[in-house]
Amino acid sequence: MKKYNVAVVGATGVVGRKMLQILKEKNIPIENLYPMASKRSAGKTIEFGGREWVVEELTDKSFEKDIDFAIFSAGGETSKRFAPVAAKCGVTVIDNSSAWRMDENVPLVVPEINGDEALKNQGIIANPNCSTIQAVMALKPIYDKFGLKRIIYSTYQAVSGSGRGGILDLENGVKGEENTFYPKPIAYNVLPHIDSFLENGYTKEEMKMINETRKILGDQSIRITATTVRVPVFYSHSESINIETNEPFEIEDIKNLYVDCPGVVLMDDPENNVYPTPKLTCDTDEVYVGRIRRDFSTENGLNMWVVADNLRKGAATNAVQIAEYLINKGYFDK
Repeated sequence: MKKYNVAVVGATGVVGRKMLQILKEKNIPIENLYPMASKRSAGKTIEFGGREWVVEELTDKSFEKDIDFAIFSAGGETSKRFAPVAAKCGVTVIDNSSAWRMDENVPLVVPEINGDEALKNQGIIANPNCSTIQAVMALKPIYDKFGLKRIIYSTYQAVSGSGRGGILDLENGVKGEENTFYPKPIAYNVLPHIDSFLENGYTKEEMKMINETRKILGDQSIRITATTVRVPVFYSHSESINIETNEPFEIEDIKNLYVDCPGVVLMDDPENNVYPTPKLTCDTDEVYVGRIRRDFSTENGLNMWVVADNLRKGAATNAVQIAEYLINKGYFDK
């Protein structure tokens, strides 16, 4: 079996460590691992595959070695600077930041939906936003069968989506300590504020969901709006999604779309209190869908509730799945 040389940029961060975990869980055949991070983390060791690997400082010369692919999770500015450096060295970059997602020359990939786009890369592949990934996983079967005219996103996002700073703010907040990361306390509170505000009144997170959904589905005609909210939950994002389809549907037709849908689990039995929650979905790779019901206020309207682990399918798992897809297609055997 061919083995691969793999770099993980941002290896000591919350998502970076989760990526290493997923690489191990999925038994990606790795010959050499190159964990990379900032200067302050250089020299630390990471256990992987029964060995200790030394974290190296990310520099312009980091990719001047035999590396098949690199998974980046070190923030947009780092990706903007170093992803092109890696690509120029022949490394295929799978980037978890927002830096390249809307670049027309960079594929934005959810393997279950548009995996073949990854094969068209020019050295960089973008991993979508966590909240977008789970949304499009739930919406794609409906889009294919009935079309989508309009989408209204309302999200309830876990603090781990902000990294260690968000987690600490919640941990400390429940102890009665002051917040140091978020602009307002997150403990026992909700913040309708994820990422920075734009001139149009939306946040960057909201515009990411709008723009990325259209790009992944390949349809710029869908009307989309979003309100993204941070809630005092550690892991797993929840989303209330309201849609209007182009064609009429029956509720059972919608539910049946998820019976054999890869990566999606239907949990919809309200009479028995069966519906997805963050606690239930934590540390799993699937996207869970429930509370499917008709929106009687508009023609062809539908409501649904979608929950997924934001660090796994929303970030690390999707990135590793992209690498796995490329491996299975023989992309690195050229």
